[in-house]
Amino acid sequence: MEENYLVARRKAILLTGGAIKVSTDFRPPFPLSRSTAGPGAGTHSMVFCFDGTRVKKTISTHEGDFELVKSGDRYLIMHNNEILTNNVTFQPTIYHAPEQAFFNLSTNCIYSCKFCTSPRLDKRITKSLDSDRIVDMILTSYHRGGLKAVALTSAVESSPQKTVDRMIEIVKRVRKELPTMPIGVEPYVDCLEQIDSLREAGADEIKLNIETYDREIFDKVCGELDFDWILEAIAYAAKVFGHGKVTSNVILGMGETDEKLLEGIEALAMRGCVATLRPIRLNDMNREAMEEALGRPDPISPDRLLRLARSHKEILKRYDLDTRSINTMCHECGCCDVVPFRDL
Repeated sequence: MEENYLVARRKAILLTGGAIKVSTDFRPPFPLSRSTAGPGAGTHSMVFCFDGTRVKKTISTHEGDFELVKSGDRYLIMHNNEILTNNVTFQPTIYHAPEQAFFNLSTNCIYSCKFCTSPRLDKRITKSLDSDRIVDMILTSYHRGGLKAVALTSAVESSPQKTVDRMIEIVKRVRKELPTMPIGVEPYVDCLEQIDSLREAGADEIKLNIETYDREIFDKVCGELDFDWILEAIAYAAKVFGHGKVTSNVILGMGETDEKLLEGIEALAMRGCVATLRPIRLNDMNREAMEEALGRPDPISPDRLLRLARSHKEILKRYDLDTRSINTMCHECGCCDVVPFRDL
């Protein structure tokens, strides 16, 4: 248990820090990942593995809070001139995540959540990803080997219904070709029938994001969305997909108290939903909007992240929930969060 905690602490330090500096002659063994959704959207990053866990971090040849150093035939990650972790290895992403084909169908969005960087990305990134191409890329990855899950997310380009319809089409086609492949979907829905349709199409798991359980913060950063409707949709999704097969992002670091955040995690658990506790990541694309909405946020400490992850685990236990029963999307990937039951 103590060793698990020490590994989780190293991971928490990496997750709450900045980029990893690499030497100018470092040659990544795999193509770098350029995410169009999630904490690393818009950056070039790679997956670093150590002691049974992994993190996805932006790399830079110019500066960073950490430094990748080669020592003989192994790599170390240094922090504040000390070894943070050694025996570091690298893992490729298939699409966005290790062992998953996780596609963002569109970065254009009719909503303007302040923390989200997807709408601010170059529109050419996903322009050529039509449904045919996405299905072909998924099937090619499967036949190449190593694919363990498929996941779809998307901004809401014109309407929730049109986005859900596109997800349904892709899910049906993948399910027909890969009948046992775990498939997860992360839509924004505006009617309960959309949840039914995604399940009927063949999706196994669904993520419906509440983002924060602090209503005042929610109104400032997601003011175009409906807090109570999202909770209603989450409760309904747990009935359709099953207890523990629904997840929801809860962002850490937007000025919320620990008490309010844990209250939200429990409110989700009561509905059969597993929260994804996600540290906020600010960059040049979202910092100004976030600071205008909330002021300059206090940095997230590794100790706070670990403390909340432990409390999160205890809440999940009380409601017979376990992240290890989730086979797609963020809990299965584990690169951006300290995941209860998997990391500690």
